[in-house]
Amino acid sequence: MAATKKTSTKGLEDLFLDGLKDMYYAEKKILKALPKMAKGAEDQQVSAAFEKHLAETEDQVERLEEVFDILGVAARGKTCPAIDGILEEGSEILDEYKGSKPLDAGLVAAAQAVEHYEIARYGTLIAWATSLGRDDIVELLNATLAEEKATDDALTSLGESGVNDKAVEKQAA
Repeated sequence: MAATKKTSTKGLEDLFLDGLKDMYYAEKKILKALPKMAKGAEDQQVSAAFEKHLAETEDQVERLEEVFDILGVAARGKTCPAIDGILEEGSEILDEYKGSKPLDAGLVAAAQAVEHYEIARYGTLIAWATSLGRDDIVELLNATLAEEKATDDALTSLGESGVNDKAVEKQAA
């Protein structure tokens, strides 16, 4: 007897809402991680970059809450194993490289992994919102995507302007 495939009645709206919940969870977790990264960074510019992005992330959470309001749905997160794993890697770098020359380079790299995840997810959500004809939501998500891209560029500049070179220096005995 051939197995029959179970079909779902869920549509793009459902997938879009699940993606929003995923990002709401992710942004809330990032809000908790950024102060630890800012405090753990040894380079003042790296610390300042994390503090700046903390304020932006607070605005991004508010934008997501506005999107949920527009949709008439309670703002609720959905556990995102991907962001949990990425943030865990950042936490491991903080623990394993504390007091060492490569710490800041590792923190910048960990932060960029977060940014790249967010850029990918927000890009997808924008494409879906566009397909669903939700230009009101696209505008909000585009504002967040622009901030995520700018943060990624700033992190790249930090790495290239000396953080990575400092990581190569020999540790004092």
